[in-house]
Amino acid sequence: MRSPRSLVGGSPASRFTVDLDGRELPAQEGQSIAAVLWGAGILAWRTTREGGAPRGAFCGIGSCYDCLVTVNGRPNQRACLLPARPGDSVTTQEGTGHADLAV
Repeated sequence: MRSPRSLVGGSPASRFTVDLDGRELPAQEGQSIAAVLWGAGILAWRTTREGGAPRGAFCGIGSCYDCLVTVNGRPNQRACLLPARPGDSVTTQEGTGHADLAV
């Protein structure tokens, strides 16, 4: 049986894991953080500043900022643009991602 991989002669990408809120998720080289989350069935990983509405990827090209997430302690990272790296620590983001600065 023919498959896309057999047609182009590709080989499996290297696999690793990333951590989302303490949960290990499988990832492959070349995937964005958003692709890793989608692959695990996670569709929302951020809440809005006003009202706490769930958000995930919307445009998928970095224009809308709905996919913001905190990666390795850095808030406001666009999950659709950021490549997943082995050992990344991803946390869901609430509001601005700067809870420690709230008054």
